[in-house]
Amino acid sequence: MMNDFVEQTEKYVKRQDMIRKGDVVAAGVSGGADSVCLLFVLCALRRRLGFTVKVCHVNHGLRGADADADEQYVRELCGRLGVECIVFHENVELIAAKRKQSLEEAGRAVRRAAFEKVCAGEAHAKIATAHHRDDNAETVLMNIARGTGLRGLCGIWPARGKWIRPLLWAGRDEIEIFLREQGTGWCTDATNEEDVYTRNRIRHRVIPVLEREVNPAAAAHLTELSGQARELWDLLEHETQEALARCVHPGEDGKLVLDKAALEAEHPAVQKQLVKQCIARMLGTEKDIAAVHVRAVLDLLDKQSGRMTDLPGGIRAVRTGGGILFGRRPDGDPDREPAEDTALQIPGDTILYDRRSGRRLRISCRVTEQKKGVPPQDIPQKSYTKRMDYDIIKSGLSARNRRPGDYLTIDKEGNRQKLKSYFINEKIPREEREEMLLIADGPEIVWIPGYRMNCAYYVTDGTERILEIKITEDGTNVRDDQSIDPGRES
Repeated sequence: MMNDFVEQTEKYVKRQDMIRKGDVVAAGVSGGADSVCLLFVLCALRRRLGFTVKVCHVNHGLRGADADADEQYVRELCGRLGVECIVFHENVELIAAKRKQSLEEAGRAVRRAAFEKVCAGEAHAKIATAHHRDDNAETVLMNIARGTGLRGLCGIWPARGKWIRPLLWAGRDEIEIFLREQGTGWCTDATNEEDVYTRNRIRHRVIPVLEREVNPAAAAHLTELSGQARELWDLLEHETQEALARCVHPGEDGKLVLDKAALEAEHPAVQKQLVKQCIARMLGTEKDIAAVHVRAVLDLLDKQSGRMTDLPGGIRAVRTGGGILFGRRPDGDPDREPAEDTALQIPGDTILYDRRSGRRLRISCRVTEQKKGVPPQDIPQKSYTKRMDYDIIKSGLSARNRRPGDYLTIDKEGNRQKLKSYFINEKIPREEREEMLLIADGPEIVWIPGYRMNCAYYVTDGTERILEIKITEDGTNVRDDQSIDPGRES
């Protein structure tokens, strides 16, 4: 098994063209089983393939003496194997607080930075992480559950730029068998056994059920699926690059022109990628580009010349006679087209892009019966959670930006105020007014999230059904993308 495992890894590395003669491979080694296995295999292959191995270990400062013990184990292991070990000490908890990130996000960023430092100055550097087949299956399932497209089905890429995963062909069981045959132990991180993180819950609760009650080879089949998805994605990227020359042309002042006739001649899958490429070129990144933005641009093709949609990062797409023009949105543009209505799912969740915050929001609605004996004034109201009388809603609620004629009721006597006057009285800056999210019942503004609610919709003693609306940042849906994030080390 031991020699067979090394040979299987060598074949996989060669097939994926991961390592070439003269490369310097920086391996992320935490001390866990996966990363220890990675180190042993790389050391077994370094002379055969003619590369050098370095180890990068990051002490996150989160587990006290246990983390120090892991560090010492890695140092001693590298000493026995004759490998240079570079250790970084980081206060991830403090970094997460400063950057307003989760510990997971901050930890990934710290590891990426550490890898880059280890590789600095090396002409032919590769970064090896210990992801394996089960990690890939977990990633695919997590992407599906959160909402993804073809790119999310690709899972973890075996090789992407200088990031490589030599163990992606193997399962966790095979890795542990290999280590036992080597006669070596490994460190155990207790947090990997906790179900606090989504990935751990999938690992401990979902995949075991699939393998026990559906198919013992479930994880392997998910990995096969991701491989097929990667092949299709490579094909789609190739077709998109060729279509760019036919469909996209430079405009004045750094703008881009997407030709309508040429675009419509392409396959729908290529059309979406072309739109995404146009937005990404204007932004300089694919970050924050979601399917909803691509769909909004494609919808312009069926509209009159002059219609437009605003996109992340101050980008605007405008329908022209010949297609779509992508450019920067002028500051304070008074003629901007208001956002289309987004009908709220009642009951249910509605996901939309908020132009003011630049974030995707989740608007959750639920309807409950009025509880007898609970005075209306005792019903809690928060800045981004409101409860209102559901039975008096006239047109069905929508989320949108302001429009001419908008108004709200400002007191129990039924007196109305134009929305424009309300904004002026509240001293809300002019440039913010057009971007503000509103919950509307036709022309009547029911709620200005973060500010006030329409008095006419208050819950009263006569209310029979209560509608609760809660607005949160949508953190459960992922973008249809594949980052270079190396993920966890072991």
